[in-house]
Amino acid sequence: MAAEKFKVKEKISYYLDNFNSPIGITINLMILGLIFLSSGIFVLETYSLSASSLKLLEKLDDVILGLFTLEYLIRFWCAESKLKFIFSLFSFIDLLSILPLFIGFIDIRFIRILRWFRILRLLRLIKFETSLFKIKSEDGIVLVRIFLILFSLIFIYSGAIYQVEHYSNPKVFKTFFDALYFSVVTMTTVGFGDVIPLSEAGRILTVIMIFSGILLIPWQLSILTQKFLQNSQQGNQSCSYCGLKFHDRDANFCKICGTKL
Repeated sequence: MAAEKFKVKEKISYYLDNFNSPIGITINLMILGLIFLSSGIFVLETYSLSASSLKLLEKLDDVILGLFTLEYLIRFWCAESKLKFIFSLFSFIDLLSILPLFIGFIDIRFIRILRWFRILRLLRLIKFETSLFKIKSEDGIVLVRIFLILFSLIFIYSGAIYQVEHYSNPKVFKTFFDALYFSVVTMTTVGFGDVIPLSEAGRILTVIMIFSGILLIPWQLSILTQKFLQNSQQGNQSCSYCGLKFHDRDANFCKICGTKL
């Protein structure tokens, strides 16, 4: 009975974290869809909507929160080492996404966008092709990873600055789009000066955003540039054994399996 229970846990854990099986892909696509939906609800609620629409969105968000909580509890139940699970990076991100259930007086739903960093694990597992994103090259994988990192960071900063400034500066930070505009302008260090935070917390967050933009954006772009330069020196000859498509132009053997090209 104990062995059977262990097999059930093992199977559930496999499907939650595996992207190569149809079931695993379906489950993770559903989770990704809920992340997008939850983020969309947060954005919509910053606009002037009817009371009935707001109530409907609130109920829908409660359902999503319940599903995320259930997923977290299932992952915890399936984990071999509970302590290791609690202190792992992805588990911490999962916990942040369900905090509104326990901290009702602080709206931190924009943090849920962090959960799609789980998709970065998919980019680690796939090699050079995937039926999920139709990525055909290593450049594509790097580009998707950079996009996810930058978009997630901008979304989180936009949600944070909106929460901080909306109540003290409602004329300037009316909607999420105002916060998004401010985040993009600030992180790219353009600084038009037409939108200025008034609260101390908002100014501290702005300084963090500027430093993040100065450090992160050039770093990510340099990675992409290095990858393009590296691949410009590679040919498109495929390995007949493992299928690797990219090798140095003067390579005689596959760098993965050693098969003669």
